[in-house]
Amino acid sequence: MLRYFLRRLLSLAVSLIASSLVIFAVIEVVPGDPASYMLGLNASPETVAALRDTLGLEGSPPERYLAWAGGMLTGDFGISYTYKVPVADLVADRLAVSLPLTLYALALSTIIALPVGLIAAARRGTATDLGIMGATQLGIAVPNFWFAMLLVLLLAVRWQVFPAGGFPGWEAGLWPGLVALTLPAVALALPQASILARVLRSALLETLGQDYIRTARAKGLSRRQAILGHAFRNALIPVLTILGMQFSFLLAGAIIIENVFYIPGLGRLIFQAITQRDLIVVESVVMLLVFAVILVTFLVDLGYAAIDPRLRRRA
Repeated sequence: MLRYFLRRLLSLAVSLIASSLVIFAVIEVVPGDPASYMLGLNASPETVAALRDTLGLEGSPPERYLAWAGGMLTGDFGISYTYKVPVADLVADRLAVSLPLTLYALALSTIIALPVGLIAAARRGTATDLGIMGATQLGIAVPNFWFAMLLVLLLAVRWQVFPAGGFPGWEAGLWPGLVALTLPAVALALPQASILARVLRSALLETLGQDYIRTARAKGLSRRQAILGHAFRNALIPVLTILGMQFSFLLAGAIIIENVFYIPGLGRLIFQAITQRDLIVVESVVMLLVFAVILVTFLVDLGYAAIDPRLRRRA
């Protein structure tokens, strides 16, 4: 198990280094000069050069990459061109909204998908199974921003159960914050729950066709006991993969939902930084999101080893 852990840890480090090189290179080839953009067309070359030096844009690309990567390792992400505050402070403020929203949506997705997938697999071929599969197909096909607008029209405008948008801040209390995040979380969770339910159903049906399940049934176990006691754990490996991907997607891909609900999260920060050409914010936040994706993949791999002893023995 230790050898497996070290191998995955080495893979994580190599992936982070490669990702940082790619992100820095992509930002380098973006046309335009942030200093010229900030000062306007009428700025003198001397003023632009002074601002470039202040922003740390002078120097060769290797020097700037090493300075940026070294700062990331020490928690110094640089200073935002637009907001004139440390990028780390901006990220921390926005992450305090995006991370709870992601966990909220992931929890809702899992709570919905697990029983739905179990019921569909247990009642394969019945009207219940067909209805669930039809509903999940609809959930996958319909974009989440459409769900978001529908939820706003029904639950915020018409019935006024939840606020239509905005975030009061955690200083207003836990309950007001959760209420404000409920509609965005539901809009994010419904498509992901549909995907997860279909994956769980397929994995369970494949597992139920294995010889050891037939042996367990022959010994007198009911179908429910065979599913919950034997098939469910073995079907969790593809489910863990989807959960890891969903966490990464929800954390990094909620830009549209955050803009629909005016949620001050990481997605909205990236959108604003791109429009304002605040490149240090863009590359720092993207690198942070890449780190989150790679870290989640690493944890999922460890989850594989915990669930499937064959991986530990193979390692």
